Amino acid sequence: MSAWPANVTTASPFAAIADNGFLSDCETCALVAPNGAVEWLCLPRFDSPSVFGAILDRDAGLFRLGPDSVNVPASRRYLPGTMVLETSWGTRGGWIIVRDVLLIGPWHHEDERSHSHRRSPTDYDADHALLRLIRCVNGEVQVNLDCEPKFDYGRYAARWDYDGPGYHCAVASVDESEIALRLATDMRIGFEGGRACARTLMKEGDTLFAALTWSEHPGPRTYDDAYKRLVWTAHHWQHWLDHADFPDHPWRAHLQRSALTLKGLSYAPTGALVAAATTSLPESVGGERNWDYRYTWIRDSTFMLWGLYSLGFEWEANDYFYFLADLAEAEQGNLQIMYGVGGEAELPERTLDHLTGYEGSRPVRVGNNAYRQDQHDVWGAMLDSFYLHTKSRDQLPDRIWPILVKQVETALEHWEEPDYGIWEVRGEPKHFTSSKVMCWVAADRGARLAEIRGDMEYAARWQSAADAIKADVCAHAVDERGVFCQHYDTTALDASVLLLPLVRFLPANDPRIRSTVFAIADELSEEGLVLRYRPAETDDGLGGGEGSFTICSFWLVSALVEIGELSRAHDLCEKLLSYASPLNLYAEEIDPKSGRHLGNFPQAFTHLALINAVMHVIHAEQSPRIGDLPLGHEALGETERGFREPLSD
Repeated sequence: MSAWPANVTTASPFAAIADNGFLSDCETCALVAPNGAVEWLCLPRFDSPSVFGAILDRDAGLFRLGPDSVNVPASRRYLPGTMVLETSWGTRGGWIIVRDVLLIGPWHHEDERSHSHRRSPTDYDADHALLRLIRCVNGEVQVNLDCEPKFDYGRYAARWDYDGPGYHCAVASVDESEIALRLATDMRIGFEGGRACARTLMKEGDTLFAALTWSEHPGPRTYDDAYKRLVWTAHHWQHWLDHADFPDHPWRAHLQRSALTLKGLSYAPTGALVAAATTSLPESVGGERNWDYRYTWIRDSTFMLWGLYSLGFEWEANDYFYFLADLAEAEQGNLQIMYGVGGEAELPERTLDHLTGYEGSRPVRVGNNAYRQDQHDVWGAMLDSFYLHTKSRDQLPDRIWPILVKQVETALEHWEEPDYGIWEVRGEPKHFTSSKVMCWVAADRGARLAEIRGDMEYAARWQSAADAIKADVCAHAVDERGVFCQHYDTTALDASVLLLPLVRFLPANDPRIRSTVFAIADELSEEGLVLRYRPAETDDGLGGGEGSFTICSFWLVSALVEIGELSRAHDLCEKLLSYASPLNLYAEEIDPKSGRHLGNFPQAFTHLALINAVMHVIHAEQSPRIGDLPLGHEALGETERGFREPLSD
């Protein structure tokens, strides 16, 4: 497969990252380009090899359904409150509407148990089916179907065979994969090598369907059945969203889409949350900062649980909490920073050298060697999660206490050691400020939980340790200006220290907190968007640059609210929301100059930070006095107290 030459000035054959639509059934996901092509689908779960991978190489497989000779749609949207993507097409002869969805149906496993579910079964389950419906609403339109899967990240072309009489069902398979794809449609299918294709002329009032399935669950065989199952799925998403408590506010739609996206990035069988739907979408086009984010990071836990609880999604919060508890119990304190969605500990990284990468951005990676790194924020993230869960339930389960003790003790054993930091740099370990602070969080929350349990010996010892960590950070991480820096041996700035006011390391009115927030806002931003750090000042082991990290910009919004700069926070939040994709989705980064989305997509951490920032602003604007209610009080039904509680409270 030939790379896209860097010096070619014609338009890229790749769709802009932000222009992709995101579909999910909470076991896997699909990305749909504006031209109607499914260009990313991994089976049977998020981190499996792709069967459609054109987003990383134009020859790695796709599934297009749309009008002949027209690639730019008239409009795209999600059906309100759902994960059903609707694309409207206008041609010279007429108009069609295409609706795409990964189907969800009633629970399947009545007579046998699921092999993957570890959480309590619900009333619904993934159908393992990608459904595409077309309706001609005006005139006449020539419609084409082209389904060309390439198994194992584009390595193997499919072998197609008809299934049953006629031309309406076919099966794609390869000897090297256990996955087989079954395509059913009321169009007539033909084969051209590894591609199944069909074409027909639609007239006003005509309808068509195409369903691709990959398991024993039967897919729809008629348009009527397909339509009913789409409606069932749409209603499922709307009913799920109805369980939330969204504020009546102009930013409500952003909160709802972020909630749906986070649910879509969750793996229902275990409760895990993948960091993003994709691998190797570049942080800098043509560069090497291309990573596999289809795994679950422990550090996401506090933000994830707070976001779910604050919006009222307690079932999902409970599932995610017990996924974390299962990991912590199995690892006996030696937590990694990340795991597979099934709880897998080993995620060896390799490169797929046969793929060109998105716009020539190589290498393309699968797996992530960051799982081997020592990152000391994991214990704090876990303890803050335990604390939040306990406060939301008014109890600390007996099973959790020994897990909690081991986490705190491990944090105290290692907090004085250097690590690789929150950004997983591949340079030398350092005494990163944010890592030290998260070890403080582990001790501080541990002490609070010990107090709740009535174990005053642990409470006193852990609080004493928390005080020692805080003193060490304040003595070594603050520069001459009174600004918290990236690590102990530098004056460089790092956006991760914006977490200090959010985790209540120091009061928000502390001069060092205020100075730090203003320094990052003024000196670590480009066009108002926050960078993680400046690569020239940080030994991250990589070359090239990167865009602004959108999560950091949303952190700045929350931090500005904390220090009482509400007007500035509101303006920045409004600006960030204006950068959303046409479908209200976010990638990992935004180029400050062009507004182009970069990195893996959609990014869970960005949507988590969006919820946190938007709720910060809304709560502050609705509160009689800024800072009266710490973040999360209203969501958890607590009363005001005379001291500031942590982010997770």
